[in-house]
Amino acid sequence: MKNRLRLPSLSSFGTSWSAKGRVAVLAAAVVALLLLAGVVAVVSGKGDDHRAPQTAAPAPASSPSASETAPEPSTGSGSVPKPPQIAEPVAYARAAAQMLWSYDTRDTSRDQQLAGMRAWITAESTYADWASVSGQVPDPVLWSRMADQDQHATASVTEGHYPSAFKQALADDPSAITEAYIYVVTVNGKQQIAWKKGGGGAEERAVTLAVQCRPNQDCSLAAIAPNVTQ
Repeated sequence: MKNRLRLPSLSSFGTSWSAKGRVAVLAAAVVALLLLAGVVAVVSGKGDDHRAPQTAAPAPASSPSASETAPEPSTGSGSVPKPPQIAEPVAYARAAAQMLWSYDTRDTSRDQQLAGMRAWITAESTYADWASVSGQVPDPVLWSRMADQDQHATASVTEGHYPSAFKQALADDPSAITEAYIYVVTVNGKQQIAWKKGGGGAEERAVTLAVQCRPNQDCSLAAIAPNVTQ
């Protein structure tokens, strides 16, 4: 296991949500929910579940800038799947988590990975936290090292659910969500990682996502929370 360059869920390189840009993703949508400690925890601090890649080489360079933009669509999206046409928050979050935990450096460049992930993000800039998504992707040097090892991963999702704090807050004030229709969903699953010469391994994964699902529209991803909230 020590020789692999692990990319766990494309997440450990992410930046935490700032008080201005990140909290706005949920605050603008469910202002009342942010008054609850359980939901505030979703959008504050750094995640404990996101682990840095393990490698025998020196520590990788710092993560991409939060201002990094997605490559133009002309670059293609490689093995990154297109977002599904789903109008139910939990179902969409399950699909998004599976996408985040899957990658293939054998046929997908870093630019293609970013372009593919960008297609999942809501087009409403007020609520889209692209930095929390693009920050999941390792820097170009590490991606290149992973590609040298043919590193790739597949994922399976075991379940998805609304965290208890979100459900309680929504029950207390159902109208709070009707401005932006952003839902907090936690997804659990497993990631299978493989590389050259038969190397591989499996790890349990969990992620909390902010998913936008307006009435009569397909859902989209708004942000990835730095903490996993069950």
